Amino acid sequence: MRIACAVEYNGAGFHGWQQQPHARSVQAEVEAALSRVADHPVQVVCAGRTDSGVHATWQIIHFDSEAVRRERSWVLGTNANLPSDVRLLWARAVAEDFHARFSARQRSYRYIILNREIRSARLHRQVTWQYRPLACERMQAGARHLLGEHDFSSFRALACQAHSPVRTIHRLDIRRSGEYLYLDVTANAFLHHMVRNIAGVLMAVGSGQQEPDWVQTVLERRDRARGGVTAAADGLYLVGVRYPERFGIEPLGVVPEFR
Repeated sequence: MRIACAVEYNGAGFHGWQQQPHARSVQAEVEAALSRVADHPVQVVCAGRTDSGVHATWQIIHFDSEAVRRERSWVLGTNANLPSDVRLLWARAVAEDFHARFSARQRSYRYIILNREIRSARLHRQVTWQYRPLACERMQAGARHLLGEHDFSSFRALACQAHSPVRTIHRLDIRRSGEYLYLDVTANAFLHHMVRNIAGVLMAVGSGQQEPDWVQTVLERRDRARGGVTAAADGLYLVGVRYPERFGIEPLGVVPEFR
């Protein structure tokens, strides 16, 4: 039987999603907990491998198991064996052709910036801090250059292993609420560090260090070495994954907002 689950985690204490030999990972914790419930080794596949320090409210995974368990038992049993910074939100049987990664049509992230003179102690590693005043309108003007299908070589990490740098951004919105800026982006898929590099470029525009049209220049260079600063992982959340409707999986989880 193939089981799909939604996973929520605080990424501050992890070296990313993917299992690593000498570092704490979300994948290792989830697989260990599921294996105890299934009473056999379980390997999971995720919708998107998040980086070190990145959070998720709606990471979708799947795994195969011959163990017969109720959906509620998968959730309660797994959570009883997980650390406090990871939780299974639900589990359900899905069609055998469902694949958490390859069946996904879109992924959505939210990047949260605290824009004030003083860092937050309460939201340490939950938001990115920027002391320079940011103009939301300038950032949105720059963001328009990134909508649609493009070669995002300037926005991928040098170590990115994706075969193609071409991605399609369907939505890229920036709005301010008090001291917080929310950057919401949806694309068919993302390159390594792509959202953080977009955030870094747009913050340079919002602070007045660069003009909005500079975003187009960076995009056309197709050169990461000239693509601006990579923003911190703090404040980045995977909040949604869209699948074909026949799989019955909601496309969006909790979208964090601070006041």
